[in-house]
Amino acid sequence: MKVRLFTIPNLLTLANLVCGSVGVVMALSGGRLTTAFCLMILAAVFDFFDGFVARLLGQSSPIGLQLDSLSDDISFGLLPASILYVLYGRMPSLWLGEGPAAAAYAVFVVAAFAALRLAKFNIDDTQRTEFCGLPSPAAALLCGSLGLLAERNGLVLPREAVLAVAAAAAWLMVSGIRMFALKFHGFGWRGNELRYSFLAAGAAMIVLLRGYAVPLVIALYVVVSFVRGLACRTNQ
Repeated sequence: MKVRLFTIPNLLTLANLVCGSVGVVMALSGGRLTTAFCLMILAAVFDFFDGFVARLLGQSSPIGLQLDSLSDDISFGLLPASILYVLYGRMPSLWLGEGPAAAAYAVFVVAAFAALRLAKFNIDDTQRTEFCGLPSPAAALLCGSLGLLAERNGLVLPREAVLAVAAAAAWLMVSGIRMFALKFHGFGWRGNELRYSFLAAGAAMIVLLRGYAVPLVIALYVVVSFVRGLACRTNQ
């Protein structure tokens, strides 16, 4: 079977991977968390357009699916874990101590659980219209935004809170919580009420809170999805 490697969608996916890889270097070698976060955002843009272009050009392929997951684990697994690792070293501690600690490596559970979440997504046909667990890009934005806020806005979190965020993000990615996808059914209001409302709320939060809106929008997404899931079970 002839496999086409260098299609436009695959090149976009590789751009995602390169952004994530450079972001890891920026975080771990240079401690440049803002740059690392910006590269994560750029990786997310490439991640969105590779699937869109693949469908537009009719170039969807099994190799593209696998390549996408490999790239996503770098950009939305290893990169956010690297940001949390650097952030941990900069933060004060309540009881873990101020010196280097083996506990810092625990944040890489984000990379491990992102891999699990992506592998599960590839074989789970129920996630075509909604997600089971928090999508890895959303978890990555939650973690990465903390580095941005610490570097640009002076946010201070105890090391224990950094570990808690890593644990929460990892658990949410493999949880059974059904989370709505931002895939619109046409452009009308009917059938898209939740999506339009969420986007409007997110836009308002970004205008009012700027950088602080990122983790709050992710938290809102989780809460709304959880409440929606409870309401659906109640109505059954």
